[in-house]
Amino acid sequence: MSQSSVMPGFRPTIGFTLFYLGLVVLIPLSTLVFKSFELNWDDYVHIITSKRVLSSFRVSFTTALIAASIASVFGFITAWVLVRYSFFGKNIFHALIDLPFALPTAVAGIVLATIFQPSGFLGKLLMDNFGIQIAFKPAGIVVALIFISIPFVVRTVEPVLLEFETTMEEAGSSLGASRLQVFTKIIFPNIFPALLTGFALAFARGVGEYGSVIFIAGNIPYVSEIVPLLIVIKLEQFDIKGATAIALTMLVISFLLLLLINLLQLWVRKRSGQL
Repeated sequence: MSQSSVMPGFRPTIGFTLFYLGLVVLIPLSTLVFKSFELNWDDYVHIITSKRVLSSFRVSFTTALIAASIASVFGFITAWVLVRYSFFGKNIFHALIDLPFALPTAVAGIVLATIFQPSGFLGKLLMDNFGIQIAFKPAGIVVALIFISIPFVVRTVEPVLLEFETTMEEAGSSLGASRLQVFTKIIFPNIFPALLTGFALAFARGVGEYGSVIFIAGNIPYVSEIVPLLIVIKLEQFDIKGATAIALTMLVISFLLLLLINLLQLWVRKRSGQL
């Protein structure tokens, strides 16, 4: 005789979950996979290995990786400040953190392109003093991706910091540990899984981002052209097979990278005793 679950409603909830996954996730993705069957292997390889496609993959994944790494550092610092300190205007600061979630990405791209272009406020300042051009370069893509991905890191790390027992820090300090030792040996190992999750979310968002990037990137082939833009170009040229091949490849690579990050996160949790 099977033991009933402590929480009732398993069957309807799992049914709704499978229905949602099938309708919203699996059916669209399976359509993409089935559409790719119209290509033979030689055509697929020819499309994917073209110099322009390979360059766009390099730009998309490199900039997303750099942006997610930077967003993880500054997102953690921001979450730390919001949790550990009280200051005037803290609620406004909270709202500003979530602004990229509500702001249309195209608007964000236009604003960033305006202020970072060579004649813009920040763009002119960087160009005149340091000789650095942000807009219409891969650096502009990184800036746009940092802007839209930092909230993922902040909102992932913040709850963990809120639940973290400060008595552990006090115990470490009472035993003679320095502040650096308390952070590296006590605080960071406990928040690292959440930080890794925030990094994964920021990276996934950055790889597929379109609206905030196309206005500041310059969209120069072999220099600052991203994969989503190249897919749109293929569709506008009615090259459905080319767009499908690129989209499928991006889907597979993104899934494998996220799977690797999740496995790493699981390993870290087990190693730290959180599972």
